[in-house]
Formats: sequence, structure tokens, C-alpha cells
Amino acid sequence: MTTQAPGHTRLRVTRAGIDTYQQPVVYMHRDCEVCRSEGFAAMTRVRLDVGARTLVATLNVVVDDRLGLDEVALSEAAWTLLDPMRDALARVRHAEPASSAGALRAKVFGARLDDAQYLALVQDVMESRLSDLELAAFVTASAGDGLDNAETTSLTRAMIAVGQRLDWGDGPVLDKHCVGGLPGNRTTPIVVAIVAALGYRIPKTSSRAITSPAGTADTMEVMAPVALDLAAMRRVVEREGGCIVWGGNVRLSPADDILIRVQRPLDFDSDGQLVASVLSKKIAAGSTHVLIDMPVGPTAKVRGEAAAHSLGTRLGHTGAALGLHLGIHRTDGTQPVGRGIGPALEAHDVLKVLRNAADAPADLRERALALSAALLDMAAGSNAGTGLERARGVLDSGAALAKFLAICEAQGGFREPRRAAFTADVPATASGRIAVIDNRRLAKLAKLAGAPTSPTAGLETGLRIGDTVERGQPLLTLHAESPGELAYALEHAVTLQPFVLGEVP
Repeated sequence: MTTQAPGHTRLRVTRAGIDTYQQPVVYMHRDCEVCRSEGFAAMTRVRLDVGARTLVATLNVVVDDRLGLDEVALSEAAWTLLDPMRDALARVRHAEPASSAGALRAKVFGARLDDAQYLALVQDVMESRLSDLELAAFVTASAGDGLDNAETTSLTRAMIAVGQRLDWGDGPVLDKHCVGGLPGNRTTPIVVAIVAALGYRIPKTSSRAITSPAGTADTMEVMAPVALDLAAMRRVVEREGGCIVWGGNVRLSPADDILIRVQRPLDFDSDGQLVASVLSKKIAAGSTHVLIDMPVGPTAKVRGEAAAHSLGTRLGHTGAALGLHLGIHRTDGTQPVGRGIGPALEAHDVLKVLRNAADAPADLRERALALSAALLDMAAGSNAGTGLERARGVLDSGAALAKFLAICEAQGGFREPRRAAFTADVPATASGRIAVIDNRRLAKLAKLAGAPTSPTAGLETGLRIGDTVERGQPLLTLHAESPGELAYALEHAVTLQPFVLGEVP
């Protein structure tokens, strides 16, 4: 342990080597002179001034001798934001209250906020002036119907304002997004390949899984690098017309990434925040025409017609207010798509469709073609109604596959997805006809097998509603990267029961 010289008001900056994800955290010894004189306690919001840079972070207090009395240690997030020089010193003091604190409190108590209040709130989010507790309060206050249409537009506009915005020049820039909740619905790589092969620009930024067994970025990453920066993304699109990259690295709507981090453990559904999240990223990416894939089903994210109408109205209102050409494509959300659920397993399905393999999942192929057709028909200058014929032509000819492989090479190189080392079938305990498939339970079972953290983990099933099964017949096959994960998923497979069997007519 080092001792602190009397009267010392600046602390040596050190790297704690602790990953706190996107939350800046700093560490000080409880007996540090600055800590004691300022009256700091654990969870205090503190301001650090290091050279010309300033950071607001949450304080954690160290009680043993692993940290010197003259040191302030930075988490990885804090270190990246401050980027201190060697032997840097920091002045540490209480952070001033966030300028949006009053608006946040008003929102918690049910008030409506205007454009200026949302802009102030999002700016404070970006500058780490709001703690995770305060962000959780905002997410909670916005859940359900906590945001009306006008507030949703204000939040979207604020998210766009605090980040970068790409400009691709004249002409349509296409994009699509699925609201989620449907396992295996990995149409994006196919749609991007088809649209780009037809000469349109489609700069696709995608997310990693939040509560699902795979996000589009997770699936794409088993075939090609996705963590491109903004300059690399632009080079890929200028060269090939399209890309499929992880949105978290290009940070086109960075405030949304922070809110998603807080939303993930809360698992709250909010139409307003969903719309602001999706459309802020699309507009920031320079998109002019966006198609929303909205699966509707009792175990999808959108459960029924009333929910679909409400979300569709909100999307349309916000899109129109921000000058976006928006289309909504309602799809069947009663059962999974393709055969695989999990990053690598979904990638195998995608490649089979692109390669026109005889055993390619027909439902994934037809869904991708329908979405491509709807998006192509939206584009300015296209002949309405010809989208399906054009999409099918480039897929059948192999042009879509060639374009997909070219995009992969431009992003850093294509690789074949691997297979898991351990598999096990889950047999039917009775005979019958499949009456219901619970998408949420299928997704949970794939996650129990290790997806998406283990890229090759998940499950495969080709069964659909109306199929008949015999007792002992495999309902699905679990895939895992370790015997422990496989055993854990098998243990829960019977109790989860994602397939509901009825009598054979």
C-alpha cells in the first residue's frame, strides 16, 4: 500500500482491469483523503477531470489494500472513455446533478415530456450523467404504454440528434427489421444478398441477442466479421452495395445501445422504446425506405391483432413524422422458421437457402423472398408488383449467393459455420398431432443449451403445427459445446414442453 501525501488533491489514474460493460465505474480506497474529504460513499456519482477530458462515473469503494490511497482505478468502460496518458492525474469531485433530473422525475410520475426534455435526457444518457438506477427508472416509466405517439417521435428524434448520421447520396437506401420473438427467423442475410444483387444499397446494422438465442449479428458473425467501424462499413457498402454489421460497433444511435443494456435484465416490453430504437438506427444509417417484419402470434413478441395494430400505428406515425418511407409486413408468428435455433444452426439454414440446397428450409426461403419482394416494391422507380419475380430470379440463379459471399469477403472473409461437439434427441413422450408450438419455450431451451454465448449451441426441429408424431420420435435435437450444457438442457426439455400435442383427427 502507498501512502498519500498531505494536501494531495489529485489521484494517480490506474486501470482496474474490470469489465463493467458500458457503465463507467471508478474505484477508490475508503481511506483515501479525497474520498474522505468529499464524503464519497459507494454508488456516489463522481466527476473525473483528466487533462482536457471529463467523465461522470459511479464510485465503488475498495476496503482492502489492493488499491493505494493515492489512486483512482478505472473500469474498462471508464478507461476507454477517458483514454488517459501514462502517469495521468485525476481531479475527483461530486458530479453536478443531471440537467434532465427534473424531467426524469416528472416522467416517473406520469408526465408527458416534450422534444427539449427528451433531448436533454438523451444527452445526459450519452454523457453518463444518469446512473443505471436512474436509467432503469426511465425504462420502467416508459414500459407498456408509458410513451404516447408524440413522445415516441421526440425520443426517436433525440436519439438521432446525439449520434452520427450517414448520407449515401441520391437514390433509395433500403433496409428491413424484424420486431422479433420468432425463433429461427433469420431472413436478413438472404434479403440483404437479394436486394444488393439487384443493385440497391442496403447498409444493414443488426443487433446481438438481447433475450433471444441469437441475433442477426450473432448469426452473421459465425460466417464473417461483423464488428466493423463506421469507415469500414462505408467501404463495404460502397464496394458491394450492402453489409450486415453489428450496430453496437458503428454506434449510429449510441444512446439506444445504453438503454438496451439497462432493458436487457429488466425484460420490459415498450412499444415506444422499441419504435425509437429501431427507427433511430435506421434513420442514422441513412435509410430512406424501411420494411418492418412483424410476426404475430400468441407466443411471438406481438401477441395478437390489437397489439399489431397499436405497434403498426406507432411505427407509421413516427416514420412519417421523420420523413421515412415505412412499410409493415405482417407475418405468421405462431411457429418457428427454418430448422435451427442458435447462431451457427441458423447460419446453416441461411446458407442452404442461398445455395438452393435440396434440403433448404422452405419456410425460411419463402419468407425471405416475400420480404425481399415487399422491400423491392417500395423502392422508388421500381415496377410495383415485380419484386417477387426479381427476387426469385437472383436467388435461383445463384447471384444472391455470389453477392452474399462478396459481402462476407469485404467484411473480412467468409467462413463455414461449425457444428457443436455434443448433440442429443428429445423424444416425444406420447403420440399425437402438434396443436401448438410455444416459441418462447423453444427459445428458452436453446438458451439453456448455451446459445448465443456458445455459437454452435441451440436446437434443431423440423416439426410444424399439424404434423403428427409417434411416441419416442425425436421432437428436436439439442446442440451444445460441452456435456454439462447438454445435460442441463436435457434436464429441462421435458418440463418446458414447447410442443402441445392434440388428438390425431
